[in-house]
Amino acid sequence: MKHICSVMRNAIDTYNMIDENDRIAVGVSGGKDSLVLLYGLHLLSKYHPKHFTVVAVTLDPCFKNEDSDFSVIENFCRELQIEYHIKRTELYNIVFVNREEKNPCSLCARMRRGILHDMAKACGCNKIALGHHKDDAVETFLMNLLQGGTIGCFSPVTYLSNKDIHMIRPMIGLDESEVEKACTKNNLPVCKSNCPVDKTTVREETKTLVKNLERDYPALKNKIINALKKDNISNW
Repeated sequence: MKHICSVMRNAIDTYNMIDENDRIAVGVSGGKDSLVLLYGLHLLSKYHPKHFTVVAVTLDPCFKNEDSDFSVIENFCRELQIEYHIKRTELYNIVFVNREEKNPCSLCARMRRGILHDMAKACGCNKIALGHHKDDAVETFLMNLLQGGTIGCFSPVTYLSNKDIHMIRPMIGLDESEVEKACTKNNLPVCKSNCPVDKTTVREETKTLVKNLERDYPALKNKIINALKKDNISNW
């Protein structure tokens, strides 16, 4: 995790993501990205010059009207002495049953964000950390361009005025492959997603597109990230 923490710290310091005495809610879905983020921030909190506290929060969509089993994450947080909160929701019923959304990801993501923001505030947190990495940023940029005809991406740091809370993305400098290796090497307790559309989304199609493009255009991901920074697109 030494390399992971080093890259995360660089992003944190470059974009001033963390201030003294921050209480940061880490959105933990159970996937590799959120677990590496949680573990990385936990390790950084031990020696970063600015003191901050990490709180893990999980939003359960209750797919197929069943509570998801996050016991391994509960145990993981207990071992690291990280405060952990789970909220069971009606997201599955709302998105998949009641509304029968043909493209459910957008609505689900908006609703998840809203609930996550409320959870963070209820836990006394002033910031939310999400596990988006470099691949996510590139995919989001291309999805905005190809699907919506706009130039943009999510921002490294976003202030949510309606909730008075900051959203930070400390892993934006990491490749997905690095995150995956760190998760495996450290034996982090990944929970398989029960989402009905898992691995069949537009984002998965875009991920494949990026892999194919990189065969003809080497270092494409880094070039897109550098373009975001050079022109300060979406506060990069």
